[in-house]
Amino acid sequence: MAEFVKVATTSEIAKGAGKAVEVAGKTLAVFHCDDGYYAVDNTCRHRGGPLGEGALSGTTVSCPWHGWEYDVTSGACSMDPSLRLQTYPVKIEGNDILVSV
Repeated sequence: MAEFVKVATTSEIAKGAGKAVEVAGKTLAVFHCDDGYYAVDNTCRHRGGPLGEGALSGTTVSCPWHGWEYDVTSGACSMDPSLRLQTYPVKIEGNDILVSV
């Protein structure tokens, strides 16, 4: 069973923003949406752009390289429905953001 690992604190990720984090040998992007925090693979499936640096609108992140969009709650790609990002469970304990990989 995967363990939850601290990746950031709530003060490190402003609402409407994201941050790339390293956990268990993977680079993930953690986003602070209106309804909570979400974690997905940091790498865009189109050309490998860093999604943690992308613009977040609601629950949709746009890749900063070519604008491909993903729903951070499900990993679904709006540009190509056959592509999907891996999503990871997130929980908050006090001020800590924990992700399970």
